[in-house]
Amino acid sequence: MHVPLGSSTASTLIRFSDLTGKHVENDGDLVRVVVRQHPDLEGGPVEIQALAEELATVEELALDLVTIELHFPDADEPETVVLEAEAFNRLASAAPMADVLRGAKRVARTVPSQATVPAAPKERVNHASLAHAGRPHKGHTTDAAKRLVQQHLDEVNARLAAEGTRTIDLGNAEHVAPYNLEALAHERGTTLGCQ
Repeated sequence: MHVPLGSSTASTLIRFSDLTGKHVENDGDLVRVVVRQHPDLEGGPVEIQALAEELATVEELALDLVTIELHFPDADEPETVVLEAEAFNRLASAAPMADVLRGAKRVARTVPSQATVPAAPKERVNHASLAHAGRPHKGHTTDAAKRLVQQHLDEVNARLAAEGTRTIDLGNAEHVAPYNLEALAHERGTTLGCQ
């Protein structure tokens, strides 16, 4: 951040760190930080400025991340997921993940043409949260999402109706099956059918 000082003929810029508000005495101490992804970021990347000393520990805090694509058979588009490398490595139980990756089939790299504009990364939606539970989506319904819908069906349906999205109908087998709601349908005396 910078604030102009002085008259209209001559002005001096006084700079401050966007992170801490500290006065910047030497422009050589300023670091340009481009934020590309953040849960609160809307409308694309932004630029902020900070003192180098404020960013001294950033590289120590960096995570080893893995980006994977999930290509579900019934989905039109792959789902991109970013997770910590350690969590991803734990998925391999037959052999260490390094061995799994060494023996894996190579995927051809695609080179985007100059005319092609890269697509924005797909936002990862957590269907196992009350904010997104029950929304129609392609792909696998996790056990956590199933439990959430089973335990909060009325609340989920109220939110879906308010959003103008289809609600989960206990009489519709196609709505009941993905969330294992058969017992709840029976408990509420609803007869299952296809609609």
